[in-house]
Amino acid sequence: MRGVIFDGKRTQVVDDLEVRNPGPGEVQVAISAAGLCHSDLSVVDGTIPFPVPVVLGHEGAGVVEAVGVGVTHVEPGDHVSLSTLANCGACAECDRGRPTMCRKAIGMPQQPFARGGRPLYQFAANSAFAERTVVKAVQAVRIPKGIPLTSAALIGCGVLTGVGAVLNRARVDRGETVLVIGTGGIGLNVIQGARIAGALTIVAVDSNPAKESVARQFGATHFLTSTEGVRDILPTGAHHAFECVGRVELIRQAIDSLDRHGQAVLLGVPPATAEASFLVASMYLDKSILGCRYGSARPQRDIALYADLYREGHLLLDELVTATYPVEDFEKAAQDAEEGRVARAVLTF
Repeated sequence: MRGVIFDGKRTQVVDDLEVRNPGPGEVQVAISAAGLCHSDLSVVDGTIPFPVPVVLGHEGAGVVEAVGVGVTHVEPGDHVSLSTLANCGACAECDRGRPTMCRKAIGMPQQPFARGGRPLYQFAANSAFAERTVVKAVQAVRIPKGIPLTSAALIGCGVLTGVGAVLNRARVDRGETVLVIGTGGIGLNVIQGARIAGALTIVAVDSNPAKESVARQFGATHFLTSTEGVRDILPTGAHHAFECVGRVELIRQAIDSLDRHGQAVLLGVPPATAEASFLVASMYLDKSILGCRYGSARPQRDIALYADLYREGHLLLDELVTATYPVEDFEKAAQDAEEGRVARAVLTF
């Protein structure tokens, strides 16, 4: 079968990839579409360290082909959106409703794939850049068949992360003000999460002025090409500032843009050894800096919710899909994503 692999030096699309059958508590999914997220590119450029060789991709949707023993919530033929959380469901964190903190869901890559007899790692417990993948049952969330799979694919990472950061982590309330730095796939979902939450003013910042129209389409009330004008719009600062790029200087700008009792939420992924600085004295007015993993998501709950919001016209998905590419055109899709020509590039099989 076809898939996109990274061997530590280069990416390539291969057609001789193999995946094992699902075991107990697992699901095999035929991938129909997969979003190209910046995290996939961050594995290639080394920003996210990951063992190789690895099958890339982690934002996918498809059709269930087979289920292992004990799986009852999905069956062959179901349409599913996949999450990256292979959480155990039984530890204290899972019991508290915090599956993103499950230690069995972090840093434990498996090797369900093989090529020429050599095992390959699975990226983010998912590997959606393959015609078929095997995931834990908890990662497969059934969705209505009326949702296009090219759109549904984006729920599993970009939407869960961006919208979830607003609703689950920051808990933006009606009438509050929001600053969003970076209007890529994650930033656009933060913007529409803020809109859904009822934020009064949503200021989008992106160095590329061509992104203004799509930012406003998703809910931005103002658009700037730098944070220098934020105080003109929000004289006392923002209640919530989301950094969606992963640059330490922008993290500092997010913190400096906060109002009293404001909170900066970090979503961008800088290099693993990056350090950021801020004025300690600026924090004493009850300000907060919040990390956020995967939108503090509970995927079985949240993916179903976002699917319903899409069907009711509140959540934009189709509009996120700037372009689709057959998987063989991975390099073209990656180049377009790197150069900011797409909100989300979607690979199809």
